[in-house]
Amino acid sequence: MSVLTRIPAPDGVAAAAHYSHVVLGTGRFVAIAGQLPLDEQGRLVGEGDATAQARQVFENLRRCLAGAGATFDDVVKLTFFVTDMAHMPALRAARAEHIPDDRLPAASAVQVAALVRPEFLMEVEAFAVVAP
Repeated sequence: MSVLTRIPAPDGVAAAAHYSHVVLGTGRFVAIAGQLPLDEQGRLVGEGDATAQARQVFENLRRCLAGAGATFDDVVKLTFFVTDMAHMPALRAARAEHIPDDRLPAASAVQVAALVRPEFLMEVEAFAVVAP
């Protein structure tokens, strides 16, 4: 596990409710491509169900991190792409199952007109720093 420093509110910046403004660390940089709500066979999980899709996306992120020798403790940044901001509570709940509030990474949330397939409600990418 890497040693990360989280700065939730740098001087002069309002505190963030659901992320850290700054996360820094030293080690190997790991980039995880945007993960979609697909199971191991590439089938959609949770058609029309933001909660089921969010859980699958975070399970896919966990598996990708493990493949790089990392865990959610090593994540420094998450980017959420959603087709509707109404899906953010489901993503926050899925994130909370994997990342405690005192270890929140930096984050961005972007509403998009569409994802690669119309049944996808969300996609999440991650960046991590793993101890050398």
